[in-house]
Amino acid sequence: MKLGSGKFGNVYVARERRSHFVFALKVLHKKQLIKHGVEHQLRREIEIQSHLRHVNILRLFNYFWDEKCVYLMLEMAPGGELYKMLTEKTRFSEARSAWYMRQMVLAIQYCHKKHVIHRDIKPENIL
Repeated sequence: MKLGSGKFGNVYVARERRSHFVFALKVLHKKQLIKHGVEHQLRREIEIQSHLRHVNILRLFNYFWDEKCVYLMLEMAPGGELYKMLTEKTRFSEARSAWYMRQMVLAIQYCHKKHVIHRDIKPENIL
């Protein structure tokens, strides 16, 4: 099942055959990565994300590639994008907004302690 799509590929629900472990499989097309000159950025993102362990940061379990694609095995985010929830509800209560802000601040503080800066924090990237 397809969860979403982006500039470089798509995200699907996947299940490991033996253990039945469910995860999000992000499939990135190498042609698109090369076309936009982001191969180094992807390598760096994989390196960084594979070391982050925080309840509010999606975990990168593993990655692999073939001649056409790079595959990222990511933790599932069952709630979906904050952006989608916000557009459906048009607004959140003050209490709910405060809860989301707290979760984001905790994640950002953790990243900063690890000397990681996100550079693209927006509702579409909050899951």
